[in-house]
Amino acid sequence: MAAFSSRRALVAAAIVAATVTVASCTSSSDSSKSSPAGSAVASSSTPATSSSAPTDLAGLQNAYVGVVQRVLPSVVEITTSEGLGSGIVFDNKGDIVTNDHVVGSATSFEVRLATGATSLKASLAGSYPPDDLAVIRVDNAKGLRPATFADSSKVRVGDIVLAMGNPLGLSSSVTEGIVSATGRTVTEPKDATSPGATLPNVIQTSAAINPGNSGGALVDLNGDVVGIPTLAATDQELGGTAPGIGFAIPSNVVKNIAQQLVDTGKVTNSHRAALGVSVVTVTGPDGSPAGVGVVKVESGGPAASAGIAAGDVITAINGTDTPDTSTLSVLLAKLKPGDQAKVSLLKADGSKTTVTVTLGQLQAG
Repeated sequence: MAAFSSRRALVAAAIVAATVTVASCTSSSDSSKSSPAGSAVASSSTPATSSSAPTDLAGLQNAYVGVVQRVLPSVVEITTSEGLGSGIVFDNKGDIVTNDHVVGSATSFEVRLATGATSLKASLAGSYPPDDLAVIRVDNAKGLRPATFADSSKVRVGDIVLAMGNPLGLSSSVTEGIVSATGRTVTEPKDATSPGATLPNVIQTSAAINPGNSGGALVDLNGDVVGIPTLAATDQELGGTAPGIGFAIPSNVVKNIAQQLVDTGKVTNSHRAALGVSVVTVTGPDGSPAGVGVVKVESGGPAASAGIAAGDVITAINGTDTPDTSTLSVLLAKLKPGDQAKVSLLKADGSKTTVTVTLGQLQAG
């Protein structure tokens, strides 16, 4: 059994019902600069002829070449004092969308276009850690080519996709694969530079994703961005990246969150559910996780309105056990603001109860 890892740490997290290891894809500064979905393979009773095969292959190859030529000018390399990652030109005003963990604690950046060797200065426009997204703004937008973003709700298992970015500092690199699954939920752990994030509805792809790909583009054969590569699975037993298992934030989430950051520098409508509590994992007598302890309750928030108090321990959401904060985050990520959730509690006096909470909206804090 494996566990999730982010850039520097290994922790347990869930992808729907399965558990694997993942690592976010940001290169360090000393680098070389839902359930599984199935796919069907259609077959034909008429065998391909030797004359048609080369034509089909030539068409597919030309499609690949066309996509690369169209999209690469919109993919940039982002460098901070802590490392490097990738970004996608979002609009013609100089806004570039990337991962929050690429940005880290930095507020100024060096941006290098795929079409030139000159570095451009950029500053932070805004970030939203819960969705691991951020927008930086280049001072001079001349020469930037905005990418086209697809409707990620139309992405299908089996779709051919290309991942573009700067893995290991190798600029303008491209890998190809398919969409292996949609609707995954993955959790990034906290570390010294990132608060961690639970990402719902991510796209799983077999296109190779390596450190430095974070914030780049996952595109379809139309040359439209369907997601931002963010995590790669790693094999905890053998070490290193597990081939063919990577995850991308879907483009519909990217478009919505990035536009809010562009417009106001913050996110006021996350479309994600929240209880309105600060929590920690509590342990049982044997030292294993035993629930989610409520440390603080937001005044007037959803939990407070339902009678949840500091000192309570959340043991289940809608009948599913919550042994730790990571599990609680995954369950909430599958719900929406306004949904009603049945929250099972162990009260400070030892009594047990279940309350119904009308969920609020997750904020950045």
